This record gives sequence, C-alpha cells and structure tokens, in this order.
Amino acid sequence: MSLGRRELLQVAAATAALGASRAGFAQRREPTQEDLLRFKPTGQVTLLNFTDLHAQLVPLYFREPSANLGVGADKGLPPHLVGEKLLEAYKLGRGSAEAYALACTDFEGLARTYGRIGGLDRMATLIKAIRAERGDKVLLLDGGDTWQGSYTALQSKGADMVRLMNALKPDAMTAHWEFTYGAKRVEELVKELKFPFLAGNVKEATWGDPVFQPSAVFERGGLRVGVIGQAFPYTPVANPRYLIPDWSFGIEEEKIAANVEKLRTDKVDLVVLLSHNGFDVDRKLAGRVKGIDVILTGHTHDALPAPVKVGDTLLIAAGSHGKFLARLDLEVRDRRIQSYEFRLIPVLSEAIEPDPDMATMIREVREPHLDKLHKVLGRTDSLLYRRGNFNGTFDDLICQALLAGRDVEIALSPGFRWGASLLPGQEITGDDLFNQTAITYPAAYRTEMTGAYLKEVLEDVADNLFNPDPYYQQGGDMVRAGGLAYTLTIDRPAGQRISDMVLLRTGERIDASRKYTVSGWASVNEGTEGPAVYDVVAKHIEREKTVRLQPNRHVKVVGADSAGMTEERQ
Repeated sequence: MSLGRRELLQVAAATAALGASRAGFAQRREPTQEDLLRFKPTGQVTLLNFTDLHAQLVPLYFREPSANLGVGADKGLPPHLVGEKLLEAYKLGRGSAEAYALACTDFEGLARTYGRIGGLDRMATLIKAIRAERGDKVLLLDGGDTWQGSYTALQSKGADMVRLMNALKPDAMTAHWEFTYGAKRVEELVKELKFPFLAGNVKEATWGDPVFQPSAVFERGGLRVGVIGQAFPYTPVANPRYLIPDWSFGIEEEKIAANVEKLRTDKVDLVVLLSHNGFDVDRKLAGRVKGIDVILTGHTHDALPAPVKVGDTLLIAAGSHGKFLARLDLEVRDRRIQSYEFRLIPVLSEAIEPDPDMATMIREVREPHLDKLHKVLGRTDSLLYRRGNFNGTFDDLICQALLAGRDVEIALSPGFRWGASLLPGQEITGDDLFNQTAITYPAAYRTEMTGAYLKEVLEDVADNLFNPDPYYQQGGDMVRAGGLAYTLTIDRPAGQRISDMVLLRTGERIDASRKYTVSGWASVNEGTEGPAVYDVVAKHIEREKTVRLQPNRHVKVVGADSAGMTEERQ
C-alpha cells in the first residue's frame, strides 16, 4: 500500500527539516565520530534529549519494530511507518548507518556491518562535545524510564543509575518505570539527584497536593526556557498500584495548560514539555494545549529523524536504549521559534570514543556483578528481539519457558517495549536475560482461566493498543501469547476485536466455559506468587542449550495498515 496524500504531505514537511547536516552521511558505510557530530549550529538554544534508556549502560543491538500500527487519525502517520516505508518516507539510503539505526530492514546484516549501538560512555562523549561547542546554550533533558531495565539497576534499586545520571548532568528528568521501585524508594532517590525531577501530573491521591516539582526555568543563551515534566499518566494501570498507593496520575490537560500560562506570564521565551505520555497522546495534546513550543516525547520508544509539527509545536521522538541523542537547535525571537535545525544522532558505539570518566564509572557499577552478568546460559541460532506490536522472538522464548517450566497449556508475557536484541550465533548471558525481565514484581504465576476470561484479557489489551482515541491507549504492546492462536481485527469496537482462539496443543477452539492452565509474569496484583521469571527462563535456556525459534504465525492481524507492518508480520 502506498502512502496517501495527507501522509505524504506530513512526512515531506518533516523530511525537509533533515537539512544539510546529514547530507552525505547516509551514503557512507562507516561514519566517524566527526560525521556523527557534524551539525549546522543555529540560534540561542540547543536542546539535547534522550529517553527510555532502561538502564542500558553498555553497547547493544536493538531491532526496531516490524509492526507499529497507527489507528484513527494517526493511521499511516509517523511514527507508524516501519521497514521500507520508513526508509522511503525519510529518503534514507538502504544499507546506510541511519537505515540500520532507524528501521528493521536488513537488520541482521547491517548489525554485523555497523556493530553495536548505544553505551552511556559514548553518549557522554557526544554530550560533552556539544556542550564544548555550544557553551551555555545547551539544555540536556532526560525523558524517563532511566532507572529500570538491567540487573545492576534492579540490584541497586535504581541507585546505580542515579549515580551515573548525576555524572552525565542532565538538567531535568521525568519518569515512568522509576515508580516501580515504590514511592518510598523514589523519594529517597529523588533526594540524591543533582537536578530536578519534574512530574506535574502526579498528585497526592487524597488531597490533590503536588508530589513533585511540576516545572523549572533555565537561563540558556540569553533566553528563559521553561520545562514542564509529564510522567506516564497511566502508571497505576500499567504497573502495580500497590507500589504507589497514595499517588494519583493522569494526562491533566488543564494542569499542563495552567503551567504553560504561568510560565508565559513569567516571561519565559520557550516552553518545553518533557513528556512520557507516548507519541500519539502527545500529538493529540499538542493540538489541544496551546503555547507549548517543543514536546520531547517518550514512552513509546519511537525514533524519528525529523520533528513532527502540530500547529506551532514541534514533537521530537528520540528512540530508546541509548541508541540516539536528539539535538534540536532553536532560533527564538519574540517568544516564538523562528527557525530550527535538528538531528537524531545514532550512537554508533564503534565510531565513538568512550568517555573515560563515564567508562570507569560503568565498570565500577558492573564489576561486582560480572559473574552473574557474564554467565553463559546457552546460545541462539535465531534473531531474538522484542520490540513490536505483536510477539517478538525473545517473548516467544519466554513463553516457551513458561509453558515448560510451569507445566501449563497457555503462557502470557506482557507487551513490554524494552529489552535488547541478540543476533544468531550469539551466546545468551545473564545480562541479556535480565535486560528482558528486570522488574520488581517478577513472579511467574500459575493459575486457571476460563476461555471467556482469556478473551477478556486479550480484548482489554487490544483496546489499550488500538483504541482510536490516543487518550485511551494506556499500556505497551499486545500481550504475547504462547500455546494460543487467535485473530485480531483492528478496526472493530472494543470487546469485538479477538476471534478464532485456538489451543495449539490440541488444535481445538477455545471453549468459553472451560478452564485452562495459564502462566504469566509481571502481574500488577499484590501478593502474586511464583518463582521469578528470570529463574524460570534461565533454567529453560540451560536445558535447551541452543535456542531455535520459527517465525510466529499464530496471531492473524486483520485490517492492518501496511505502512505500519512489514511483510514478515502480515
């Protein structure tokens, strides 16, 4: 399917903003650090942004999705372009370093060509270089999901990440997965930060008093820059409410508008929303709340090589896992953006010299745990990845482990977006496994569910993902299922999207009244019992020794927009 006129116009406008800063780079096979930093500096302010780091400290592989479907007004629009459609829309040369970083196309071959990506010591090198170039014009902002996602972060309950972020020196952050350490721990860690923790949409549940600082004003390049923090609005739905029982979250449009007005009244020249809402939520928000100049959006892990403009607001999507550093230079006059230059810099680890101070700190954080991190559990003959609307192969591996280890008919694994990829031939280490499973509520439960309840679970998650109103999209991607096949019709109403459910063990249709044995993990219910999921999966990999996974064809998707789904997912 080709892009429609509306989609082409919006993408063309964004592509025009790529500018000369990346000219020629996309054609080189092995860019240098100088290539990555090349930029046409503009204006009085440089906004640097990363988001959804998920505690990833060392270089990794990370495959972008082959399915990222937009619905409603967002259908076919960035970031809901994948594979070849994304490369075509942004005129990215197939086989280029940018194509490798941004798309799933040719991923395995390009990964072997360009190597790993990310690494906080490489990120630090880029940030220091830009700060040296631009002086007092630079504002570095962390979009959240920083303290969770690795073994060391889990063991230190986020303390290792606070130490490293204090060394990186962002000017402010917001949050989501940080809250899964529990309210008391978050308050302890916030006190250790050397920069503001901004979350204007978090309030005390009983009286409505603000829990955290909502905004901060920074002097940069002779301008006053106001930054409003927006934590993930559905944290108590997507994650356990019992961990933060006295805090209330929400989109809080009116509160954002009031904060914008307060900053404007305070003679702020530029208003930035540091958001963990997710891209489509922020796109809708930008059309409804006036006066925001830039939204640095996070949560949905989208990476776009050009801003998306909604009215007078620029939306920036900086990817995840330390893969990218977003740079936005702004010329501001009369409290309005007059011009800008943008670059989404891929953090190609083999091209960037590690910052020695950050590299030393990373070694100190990881060294006490190397036996656990470097322990080889097995190897994979298949590409293992997670990111995408439907089952990823690492999720399939987790489901296989639950089916076997918990002796059940059906396995369910949450549609988390975080977790690095492994290439065929790689060893699977403890580090790799915890990068997929490092959470504070890891119990792999075993229970019984009726067929009717199973359908209800799938329908609920499908509506979280495919409700045409972004404000009702409350979670991650589709729950991953093992031992179960079904059809999902995207454009049907809530409660009517799931059909043709089949138990793979027998080939029989799911009976609404029959009870089935089911295992899953990451339950948001307090008191959930079972062994930790990482232990279940580790034992499975050690038994199997070599992992081989066939493409998962057990979820049939009807009504999908082909711009947001590659052929391998159709």
